[in-house]
Amino acid sequence: MKKIGLLMVTMLVITAMDTYAQDWPQWRGANRDGVSKETGLNLDWTAKKPPLAWTFKQAGAGYSAPTVVGSTLYCQGASDGKDFAFALNTQDGSLKWKQTLGDWFAEERGNGPRGAVTVVGDKLYLIRGGGHIHCLSASDGKMLWQKDFTKDFNGKQMSNWGYSESPLVDGNLVICTPGSTGGAMVALDKNTGATVWRSTAWTDEAGYSSVIIAEVGGIRQYIQHAAKGVAGVSAKDGKLLWKVDYVLTGRSPAAIIPTPVFQDNFVYVTNGYGCGCIGIRLSKAGDGIKAETVYANKNMINQHGGVVLIDGNIYGYTDNPGASWVCQNLQSGEIVWSKKGQEAGVGKGAVLAVSDRLLLLEEKTGAITVIAASSDGWKSFGKMEIPQRSTVESMDKMVWTHLVVANGKLYQRDHDLLFCYDLK
Repeated sequence: MKKIGLLMVTMLVITAMDTYAQDWPQWRGANRDGVSKETGLNLDWTAKKPPLAWTFKQAGAGYSAPTVVGSTLYCQGASDGKDFAFALNTQDGSLKWKQTLGDWFAEERGNGPRGAVTVVGDKLYLIRGGGHIHCLSASDGKMLWQKDFTKDFNGKQMSNWGYSESPLVDGNLVICTPGSTGGAMVALDKNTGATVWRSTAWTDEAGYSSVIIAEVGGIRQYIQHAAKGVAGVSAKDGKLLWKVDYVLTGRSPAAIIPTPVFQDNFVYVTNGYGCGCIGIRLSKAGDGIKAETVYANKNMINQHGGVVLIDGNIYGYTDNPGASWVCQNLQSGEIVWSKKGQEAGVGKGAVLAVSDRLLLLEEKTGAITVIAASSDGWKSFGKMEIPQRSTVESMDKMVWTHLVVANGKLYQRDHDLLFCYDLK
């Protein structure tokens, strides 16, 4: 009996080691990099496609991606002229609560919120399409405080497609980017919403990207992609540490969207509309930061599907003449391999990394394809069609909400329809 008991304990320990679950508490996951480190998941769909666990059909209009902590999913939507936040039980998709936030943001490319909810402890932080930032109670959605980007900060966007930023919470600060001649970036007290500082020397109009945290030479900073390029702002006081503008196209970019990537003092940004990508090396210089542009090319022209960094390589979809899925070396900017969407059977869309696999979401159809996250080349592990398409009206009729993997489940949204698949 003792041997049987020991064997059972050993098997449980091995199972626990082989399976690792992870919350997804903010935009692009715990580290804001679009990478899930979960293991033990079904990511070979040539053998078995993941079953649909449940469907929630009242998510409303909007492109807000889910965030998940424990057994609760948080998201935003809009219906009947109002924006709202809501929480679901991840076990069965049942509604825990729904909180109306105000008049919806209306736009022909899709009404409602764009950004994801950030979950920190017992509070939620979110930005609506019209430029309102809110702090809510995670337990019931009760409003704790709110600010208006336009009224409170004279905020201004580079175009009129709605604020899409997902707020960053760092310690006691909530970081957001209203965009303004008075300071593009703002730090708010996470408990009260009071202004702590503004980046008065950085005055770009807001884009559609979200802030990431970086530390170089002991200097903590917030890196953001806005109307004219990318910049680093001191976390301590909002001082502008460095800035690199786009110089890759004669046309002003119509929308700055993808989230920056940072690793080992190296910043990578990409944008669509002919802009391309830039690799920037940061180093400490006295009390400040030196930014050196290592390359600026058009090997990656990514509009809004985003990119991920795995083992020194960037993966994403490029709008260059090849219209391809690309593996690009981070340090050199050179293409490692490319696969035309037409040849791959996977068109333009968003990318999510899970362990050693990539999940590619095709924006036109909502189909999801699994491929290897490898510099060796394109290798497919199957494809899954979306169960049904939303009937919510939008000019483009695209599936633009990014995928989320959390605690063994895959989440996909097409406006009012939110699907949960079991990956275990």
